[in-house]
Formats: sequence, structure tokens, C-alpha cells
Amino acid sequence: MYTYEIIDSDNHEEFEAFVRRHPKGHLQQTWEWSRQKPCWLFQGIVVRDENKEIKGVMSVLIRRIPLTPWTLMYAARGPVCDIHDREMLACLLKGAKVLSKKYRSYVLKLDPDVTFDETDFMKHMEELGFVLAPKALNFEHIQPQYVMRLDIEGKTEEEVMAIFKPKTRYNIRLAVKRGVEVKICGKEAVDDFYRIMVETGARDRFMIRPARYFSNMLDNLGEDVRLYMAYHEGKAIAGTIAAKLGDKVWYLYGASSNDRRSLMPNYLLQWQMIRWAIESNCRLYDFKGISGDLSEENHLYGLYRFKSGFNAAFTEFVGEYRYIFRPLAFRFVETALPVAKKVVRKFKG
Repeated sequence: MYTYEIIDSDNHEEFEAFVRRHPKGHLQQTWEWSRQKPCWLFQGIVVRDENKEIKGVMSVLIRRIPLTPWTLMYAARGPVCDIHDREMLACLLKGAKVLSKKYRSYVLKLDPDVTFDETDFMKHMEELGFVLAPKALNFEHIQPQYVMRLDIEGKTEEEVMAIFKPKTRYNIRLAVKRGVEVKICGKEAVDDFYRIMVETGARDRFMIRPARYFSNMLDNLGEDVRLYMAYHEGKAIAGTIAAKLGDKVWYLYGASSNDRRSLMPNYLLQWQMIRWAIESNCRLYDFKGISGDLSEENHLYGLYRFKSGFNAAFTEFVGEYRYIFRPLAFRFVETALPVAKKVVRKFKG
């Protein structure tokens, strides 16, 4: 018999400890991560058994939709629990329904860290009334549905390096041979990282976050996050941000200058982040998103080609689930918002 309770930022310690020790724990389910999202309200759903022991949790971030009376509820990579326990999932949903009434939410979206072959979980979610969104081949949803993951459990640096494709090993060594130096940096390097990120965004045609977002990340996540910068002859030429929680390290952001790309700094940066995961006795290194369309004609194919050089496993998640509280509001918001976003992108160039 399970019971639920709702917690907020003032009493998050027990919630946070559970996320960090659970096998399904994820960085984006932590209270720490909610600090990185100041425009969102953190609410945690905690499920306990008859002995008052926590058995499952879900971090829910809530944000008002502009020009409407409704809010969006979002549980990034949640929930954190035994995903095969239907009663647990039902109890978490009860808590979400209470939140939806309090905050006038039109939908709960979640994109669990669950692979597409977990058919029992998918059956439970369908029975509980969740709707699975169409597959998102090219980052159409909030989180990528397809990622690359490298299994490093119990392996030494030499054993992990041996997994990589020969060309990737060559490029890592080439960067070292040509004098590329990688440093773990603090906020003093954020300006350089942001400058390179702007250059990368212009080259690869994607929108970027403001510099303060990356500075705040170093403050909010503390020892769980690292900014790696690659230098050549004293000049910053590339950078990455990685984060760690439990038995996993995630590659979050990367940027490279148009200058000196032939020095292969991106390969060396990845290797240094993977080394952090090995030193931390992690089970997985997650390269994060790629397209689900692996055809060479896809404009995102280069991303897959780079990450596949490390011989990571192509991983497909179940995707984005939606529990719709207000069907009419859902249709209005989900139709109007994409149009508004297109206008904003066009305005910003």
C-alpha cells in the first residue's frame, strides 16, 4: 500500500538523497537541477510504503503558459522508481493530479529514462491513461528520444580506449601530439566558452542559451558539473560541459571554434570527460542526443558519425508521454506554441 506526499524546495533533502542513490536516478530529476530552471516551480511527489520508506519520487517543474490561465507540468527523465510497479506509477499520477488542480495545468509531460523495449512499462502507462507522443527523430520533443551510451562498467582507461574505432583513437592522440591542452575550468572561462558557443551556433544553425545560464550551472550543480576547455598556444579553441550523478556522466554542451578545428580538440575533450566517468566508477557515459534518422542525407548525420566513433550504443527511449488534464487547452496550446516559436526563431535570425 503506497501513499504520496508533495514536497517543495524547503524540504527536498530526503527527496534528493533518494534520487542520488536509486538506479533510475537522473540529474534532471534532482532538486539541484530545478535551481537551473528559475522560471519553473519545483514540486516533488514522494511515494512511501507502509513503513514510511520512500519507494519512488518524481520531480515536477511547473511553468505558466504566457497569455493563458494554464500551466505546463514537466517531469524531465522521470519518474525515479521501479518502472515495472504499476501501483507505484498510479500513486505518482495521483500526486500529479492534485498538482494539476492546484496550478491549473493542462498537461503533464514526462520522458522517462526507459528504453523502447520495456513493453510492460509501456502497457502500464497506457492503462493509466498516458498518451505516447509520435516519435521525434530530430529533437522535436523537449528531450532527445535517441542517444548514444558507452558502457564503461568495470573497465580501465586502456580497455575503454580499445573500444573506440581506430580513427577516433588516432584523433585523440593527434590532438595531444599537436599541443592541445584540456583544463577543468571555473566561471572565469565561461566568457570564452560562450564566445565559442556563439560561433558554433552560427555555424551549425541552432539557438544558444545566454552566458549566465552556463555560469549558473557551475554554481547550481557544484561538484556534479565540470567545464572542460581546450587550449592551443594559450588560445581557447573548444569547450564542453559534463555532469555526473550516481553511476552516470552526461555530456551536456559542446562548442568548437572555426579556428584550428583540424587539431581535433573535440575528440580530446570527449576523452577527458569519459576519463572522469571511469575515475568515478560510473557504469555509463552518455553522449546525449542524436537523430533517429541515420541516413547520410540527414543534416544531423555528422553528429552521429562523431559520437559513433567512440563505439557507443545507439539507444532509443520510449519517448514523451503526456497525461492530458484539459483536452481543449491542450489542443489550443500545442497548436499555438509551435507557431509562436517559429516567429521567435525567424525574428532572432
